[in-house]
Amino acid sequence: MTHSLHRQGTPDNLKNDFVVFAIAAQGYNAEGAEPKFRRFAEIVLRHNPVSFGDMRTGNFFSTPLEKILSSLRGNSIVHAVFNDEETVTAVLKELRDADLGISVVVSGLFGPVHEACRRVGLEIHTIEHSLGVWGKTEKLPDPAILQLTTMCGHGMIAFSLVEHLLAEIEAGRRSVKEAARELAAQCQCGIFNPVRAEGILQQLLVKEKAS
Repeated sequence: MTHSLHRQGTPDNLKNDFVVFAIAAQGYNAEGAEPKFRRFAEIVLRHNPVSFGDMRTGNFFSTPLEKILSSLRGNSIVHAVFNDEETVTAVLKELRDADLGISVVVSGLFGPVHEACRRVGLEIHTIEHSLGVWGKTEKLPDPAILQLTTMCGHGMIAFSLVEHLLAEIEAGRRSVKEAARELAAQCQCGIFNPVRAEGILQQLLVKEKAS
């Protein structure tokens, strides 16, 4: 199961949220995979992702890009986040042509992902989806806060940090963009979408002012 499956939201604010990542199979094709990861990184970075990182080293909001690239190893998992279907389609076309020999996973709404694959002649090998959250869901915070925190699949963004940053924005000490980037920095893998986060933060601010 991929850690990028659990993003909560609406079809409207998820339709332009895509995670593309590469991973090698340990004990099968991980040895010597460093050049393949570097080539993957070269391709995705050329398309200006809104977030990028390697789960071993960090994301480019918290770690210099040069360090991430120089630290790629056979057990890396390299991630890039994009905001539109056209860009993801172009990325997948380049990855298809590069034929890296490692697994590439795309997370997003089924319709847009399927269409992007169809347009570049790729057949989807496997489909996974989250069954949602079960249990005492009444104890969870505002659904909009969950839309932010679930963009980090390893749960590294605290609910209290979101609330703190909202207070900072209201007090004029942070901009919405600065707050979104700080949240993105907490996500080690680099799958957090700061552009989507800006929109959600704005919605939370409007909701708080109205209450």
